[in-house]
Amino acid sequence: MLQRLYHNQSYYPAQKTDGGCLVENKEEVILNYCDLVKFTALRLLSRLPSCVQFDDLFNAGIIGLMDAIDKFDADQGIQFQTYAKIRVRGAMLDEIRSMDWIPRSLRQKSSELQKVYASLESRLGREPRDEEIAAEMGLTLDEYLKLLEESRIISVLPEDISNLSVDDGGNLALATDSDLLFDQAHQKELKTHLTEAIASLPEKEQLILSLYYYEELTMKEIGQVMGYTESRICQIHTKAIIKLRTRLSRKLRKADLPDTLDLF
Repeated sequence: MLQRLYHNQSYYPAQKTDGGCLVENKEEVILNYCDLVKFTALRLLSRLPSCVQFDDLFNAGIIGLMDAIDKFDADQGIQFQTYAKIRVRGAMLDEIRSMDWIPRSLRQKSSELQKVYASLESRLGREPRDEEIAAEMGLTLDEYLKLLEESRIISVLPEDISNLSVDDGGNLALATDSDLLFDQAHQKELKTHLTEAIASLPEKEQLILSLYYYEELTMKEIGQVMGYTESRICQIHTKAIIKLRTRLSRKLRKADLPDTLDLF
C-alpha cells in the first residue's frame, strides 16, 4: 500500500481552486496519503524518547499534508508525493521542536561539549581525542561517552543533510519552503559547505550519516549492519555532528545558518 502511494502518479491534487484543490479531491488525497503520514511518524518515533507520542506526530503530519495540498504547484516540476513527504516530515519536526522536552541541563552540557571540541581542535591543530575532551570538561571517559550518547537526541540534522546535500533538479527552494530559509543562491552556498564538511569526515562517520539520514535506519539497525552496539553508534553519530557544526560555523556566521542547523 505504502509503495503504491509513493509511486502512483494519479494521487495528486490536479484540480485547483484559488491555489488549492477542490474540497472533495482534497479529502481523497488525505485518505490516500494517511499511510505515508503514519509511516513517517513511526520512523521518527523510533529515534525519539518515549515522552513523544505517536498521535502528536501523526496529527502534525496530517496538518503538513493539508498544507502541501493547498500549496502544491505542479508547474514547479516536482512530484506531489515528493513535496508532500517533505511537508509532512517538516510539520512533524516543528511539532517535536515545540515540545521542548529536552532537559535544560542536557542542553547546557551539549553546548559546552560543542565549545570544548571547537576550542581543542583550534588549539591542537587536529581532531581532539576522546580522552582530551573528557579531561578538558572535567569528566571521566565513561561520563564523556555517556554524554555523547545522551546528546544524540539533540545533535541531529533532521532534514538538512538530505535537503542540502543532494541535487533535486533545481527545486530546493520549493522543497524547503524558501520564504522561511534562504534564497536559492544562499541555499546553494550552504549545500556546498555542508557537502565539503561531510566529505572531510572519516569514512565510518560518513557511513553512519548516510545510513541514518539517507537510508533512514535507526541507530539500532545501523549497529547491526556495522557490528557495533546501539550506544556506540549514538556516540559516533554525535561526534560527527559536532564536527560538522564546528566546520560550518567557521565558514558561515551563525545568523547565516538555518534554524535546523542550530543543533545546540
